[in-house]
Amino acid sequence: MTVSVNLGTDTSGSSVTMDLEELLATRLLVQGNSGSGKSHLLRRLLERSAGKVQQVVIDPEGDFVTLGPAYGHVIVEAGDYAVAEIARIAARLREHRASVVLSLEGLEAEGQMRCAAAFLSALFDAPREHWYPALVVVDEAQLFAPTTGGEVAEEVRRASLSAMTNLMCRGRKRGLAGVIATQRLAKLAKNVAAEASNFLMGRTFLDIDMARAADLLGMERRQADVIRDLPRGRFLALGPAVSRRPLTVAIGSVETSARSGSPKLVPLPSAPPEDLADLIFAPEPLAPMLPLAPPERRAVPADELEATIARPAPAPTIALPEKDAAELDAIVGRVLADIVADPDNLQRQAPVLYQDFGVRCRMAGVPRPPLDLPGFTRRLACARAGIDDVTEAEWQQALAIGGTLPDDMLGPFLLVARAARDGAPCPSDAAIAQTYGTSSLGRARRLIGYIESRELFVTRVDLGGRRSITIPHLGWTTAPAEAA
Repeated sequence: MTVSVNLGTDTSGSSVTMDLEELLATRLLVQGNSGSGKSHLLRRLLERSAGKVQQVVIDPEGDFVTLGPAYGHVIVEAGDYAVAEIARIAARLREHRASVVLSLEGLEAEGQMRCAAAFLSALFDAPREHWYPALVVVDEAQLFAPTTGGEVAEEVRRASLSAMTNLMCRGRKRGLAGVIATQRLAKLAKNVAAEASNFLMGRTFLDIDMARAADLLGMERRQADVIRDLPRGRFLALGPAVSRRPLTVAIGSVETSARSGSPKLVPLPSAPPEDLADLIFAPEPLAPMLPLAPPERRAVPADELEATIARPAPAPTIALPEKDAAELDAIVGRVLADIVADPDNLQRQAPVLYQDFGVRCRMAGVPRPPLDLPGFTRRLACARAGIDDVTEAEWQQALAIGGTLPDDMLGPFLLVARAARDGAPCPSDAAIAQTYGTSSLGRARRLIGYIESRELFVTRVDLGGRRSITIPHLGWTTAPAEAA
């Protein structure tokens, strides 16, 4: 059975159709400068073939996600998943023959290439029983199969180019029909472009692109100027799936539209120029007045300071009343909160702060520190992590698990645990370093790696670069957040 897709009309007004089964066997290359109607052509092809064949769309700009509500495509926002998850999704899509739009919007070029490589490779590596026919549309194919490396890592470029080459060269036997679209033929790897047998060439202006397009269409070089004169939405078509001789096609209308359209002229503001100048050069609103700074303290000479430090504290001459456990715990909580709130204590270690703790306790009417150094270290870690009530069963379990780590690592562990229990974003490297008592982000990352090696953390980084941490023994997971 022949299934035809109506693309539009030729110069005589006759319908131009594309044989879908022939397309699956011979692949398609679409070329055109920005604004030539390339994405409109792809949308027409996808809309008219929807429901007839599985469709897989690699969408760098998120323009084709509008196909989801109208035609039932599964929308995959790549930035929300890790590379391994993208590969698993691709394998399931291949198995269940679901049409999909893989939106790469928001990812950097290297992330887009890495994601597309993993996705296409998973489609290609599907087991033989899942080799169903599928139309694989790759927009802006020069991004994924470039002629040169650009600014991305060489291993990423090779992986992406290999996946695109497999799609166009070896995908036919696996049921994968590549439909690739590009703005610049000169920037698209030749071994990828050469595997297409059907061509739709739109407007282009650069001589090198016109020459390559004319070669693919079998035209003489002097005839290549006709490609420069093509209006928007018209393409020269050639190939066994559409026409044996080059013909001009005016692409028909579409039902859906991209989320972002071409820029349109809008009226300029009608305000007088002097009013606009007042708006542009208006001063910033005054900041609220801060209270006057206290008078500058007298600088204490070094010898006087040393003498003060060396002088033993006088013993209290008046016996202070004994305090009950609840009152004592409240005082300890207030003292710890004051210590944590002091910015000068952010990078001080527990043994140093323990001396300050004793002084503050005496000032609060407690003659002896109610905690020894190990106990103070644990309570300080809880305070730095923002844990107020350590008597809760959940936190007792968390403290027991964190107690298997060295004492100085308990604070970062509890910081992550609190975020994971609340479902809050994963703490940044800077926050973890601060709780660890350092300013080194490298030490914070090594700390996370060490805790992960103890199987207390499971770290996941999605393609958007956002990190989430799971504490498997507690079943808590943080929300994804930037690690920087």
